[in-house]
This record gives sequence, C-alpha cells and structure tokens, in this order.
Amino acid sequence: MKLITSSLYLAVLATLVSCGGSSDSVPVETKTTIAVMGDVPYGTAPTDDSQVKANPAFIEAINKDTDLSLVIHGGDIHSGKEYCLDSYNKTVSSQWAALKLPLVYVPGDNEWADCHKVKQGGGSYNAGTQIIDYVANGSYEKGDPLKNLQLVRSTFFTSPGKTLGSGSVQVHSQANEFDPAYPGDASYIENVWWLQSRVIFVTLNVPGGSNNDSDIWYGTPTMSTAQTQEIANRTAANIRWLNNAFGLAKSIGAVGVVILVQGDMWDMDSNSSIVNGQNHIYGYKPFIDQIAANTKSFGKPVLLMNGDSHVYRVDNPLKKGSPCVIEPSSNAAAVACNNSAASSYMTSVQFGKTDAYDNQPWGYDVPNFKRIVWHGQTLGLEYVKLTIDPAANATASDTAFGPFSWTRVKP
Repeated sequence: MKLITSSLYLAVLATLVSCGGSSDSVPVETKTTIAVMGDVPYGTAPTDDSQVKANPAFIEAINKDTDLSLVIHGGDIHSGKEYCLDSYNKTVSSQWAALKLPLVYVPGDNEWADCHKVKQGGGSYNAGTQIIDYVANGSYEKGDPLKNLQLVRSTFFTSPGKTLGSGSVQVHSQANEFDPAYPGDASYIENVWWLQSRVIFVTLNVPGGSNNDSDIWYGTPTMSTAQTQEIANRTAANIRWLNNAFGLAKSIGAVGVVILVQGDMWDMDSNSSIVNGQNHIYGYKPFIDQIAANTKSFGKPVLLMNGDSHVYRVDNPLKKGSPCVIEPSSNAAAVACNNSAASSYMTSVQFGKTDAYDNQPWGYDVPNFKRIVWHGQTLGLEYVKLTIDPAANATASDTAFGPFSWTRVKP
C-alpha cells in the first residue's frame, strides 16, 4: 500500500488507455457522459418510504439513458428526519445493484455524521441527569457517528476501489494509495479518484450540514476526544487526497478536475450563529483553502459538485461577483441569483449580502472554478447529466465550462 507517484500513475494511465473503456476501466480519452445525483431517496419522517419505493423506477430510468457511462451518488441516502439503520442501508444497496452502469458513491452526513441527532434516532444530552437520553428503538449503535461510518463502509465499500452497480469497474481508493507516512489514511476507503475523458475525478468524505462534523455529538457540553480526532484525521486525509489528485492532474496534462463532496461548504443551513468567533461553515475553510490554491495553480477548469442544500445551483463562490443561477422553486428552471429568488436559508442576515453564497467571507479570487449543486431532498428525483469532452473549451456559462457541459434530467 502506497501513495501513488507520478511514475506509477503514468503506468496506470498507459494501462487505462490500452483498455480503452472496457469493462475493467472507465473511458479515458473519449467524450463521455455521466449522471450525478444525491440527497435521495428522502423521507419526511422515519415512516415515510415514498421515495424509497420510487427509487427503483428512477434507477430504471437511468438505465435507459444510453448516453451514460457512469453514475455518481453524492451522499445522503436518507433525510435528516430518518433513522440510521443497517436495514435501510441494505435496502438502498440492493436497489443500486439494479444499476447497469458503475456507481461511485460519496457518503453524506445523514448516513453517519448526523446519526447522533434525536431526529435521526440518536439521542440528546440531559443537563439534569448529565447523561444522554437515547431514542428508544432508534438508530444503529444509538447513533454513534463513528460506528455508523463503519456501517456505511461495511455495506457499500466491501472491496477497495470497486464501484457499485452491476457494471462495476475499478477506481483508485485511498485505502490502497495512501502516503505511508500517514497509515491512518488507509481507513478512508470511500475516497477515490479515476481518470475519465482526460479529466481527474476525485471524491472526498466531507459531510454537510454539521460544519464538517463539528456540531457536538448528542449536544454534550464539550466535544469528545473521539469527535475531535475524527475531524482532525478525516480533514487531513481529505486534504492529502485532494492534493494528490491535483498533482496527478498536472503530471499527466489532464484537461480538467472534478471534485465531488456531499457537503455544501458555503451553506449556513439556516444557522447564522457565531460561536467562539466562528460561523457555522468555518469548519470547511481548510478544504476551500486547498481547493482554491490547487485550482489556481492548476490553471485549467475545475468543477466542484456537491449537494446538501438541495436546491439546484450553478456558481463560482471563489470569485467575487461571479454570476450564478438557482432553482427558485421545486422543479423550476434556474434563474439569476438574487435574494428574492433564493431559498429561505439564503438570507441577507447570514453575511450581510443579498446572496449568502456570493462574496463569501474568505476572499478568494479564482476564475477557473465552477460549482454545481444538484437538486435533492423531497423536491423530486432528478440527476445532472454531465458531459466531458476533452476536445472542448467552452466559455464559462450556466450550462458549460471548459471540457464540461451539463443539463438537468427529470425522468
């Protein structure tokens, strides 16, 4: 087990090119199209299984889209109002097995980081008794986030680097390709990279909603050592994995990079409070710093795709005053971003701006960056149809950027 080096990568690249998109690789040089989705299936309560029941038909619609070569699910396979259960994970896993294409899965906060919350069947600290009151018949292992992350891994990541779906292919997992100076990085089996259409794709376990998992588990007075270590270890491993992906992209002359995470690192999630001088998204700053620095150094188009805030959006939060579009209501066409078109959580109170995402508080200036937030939650099942054309160099717009172009598909 080792960190992949440039020389090793070139050998891997040669192997991939020779495979030419066969069953044991993803297409490398050719124009390809993938489906990106997340924050589905969702329920409004632990007993709401309407989207789970609709999920097989949604999967079948994806199977019928003959343009596609790959599917990505960006996390949150249930809502923050549903319990974290082994049986539920297995239900989704069995449904995904019907996909005829390879499926890359990025875990979300609702699968593990937020399982401690009462609404998800965890528990709450009782100041009177100074113990945690757990939800009766609640989540797996009383909602313990670390144990639920292990549960996710044991269900969806049984073989390092093997994608899901019946059309499974091999990608590169941090479980196999880690820096030997940091052996603990091997536990992040869910972090993967692959080459497709001369673009490096990289996934990172960055949970949304909880300020990079810094909302104190069970609401106890102080953060546990286990949680402190979880944040520090995962953040550092993610950054090493991200930096490595950009290093690979430079070394082989990739035409672009796609970063996939679950968390919306600019969304306050209706939480505008300041704690210890920090706002509720400050925990994401280490990732944004590295994304910004790597993107600027790379100098070619970089596309970030995330979910978590559930409303379709295209923007560049790393360049002040950049244009953006947003879905003003469920299933509506995207319109130019402004306060009246934004959802209720994007209000001027958050940053004193007309748009909470624009002019974000850390002041970057990165023009070769674009972000897509996929549509999710109970708003309806859809996916982003992303085409990668290594010969293209489109001017940045609401539907294209460099080698990338995209559209929303609502089966």
